Amino acid sequence: MSKRRGGHGIPGGRGGFDPNSLMRQVQKMQEDMTKVQDEVAKEEITVSSGGGMVEVTITGGLEIQAIAIKPEVVDPDDVEMLQDLVLAAVNEAIEKAQELMSSQMSSLTGGLGIPGL
Repeated sequence: MSKRRGGHGIPGGRGGFDPNSLMRQVQKMQEDMTKVQDEVAKEEITVSSGGGMVEVTITGGLEIQAIAIKPEVVDPDDVEMLQDLVLAAVNEAIEKAQELMSSQMSSLTGGLGIPGL
């Protein structure tokens, strides 16, 4: 009877644990995550506030690309309202961009339960 090396004929031996295979998987996941982050960073999201009076376009990388304000919302006697509309649109745009990144990353990790992903 011949003896097999590596324990029970399982590649890597020791109950099947192969640290090299694990490292390759981790490296592939890191590459995939970087690719997803780069792709999401290029995507643009547009949100509006005040019934479309203020629009903000942001990338998935959280860079504001444009802010559009309809002329009829500009009232010199009520600058606060315009400021509130811009603030609301920017905050919503950031939230949507973060949701996009989170969604794409969780689809990549497959719900591995890794904090922060």
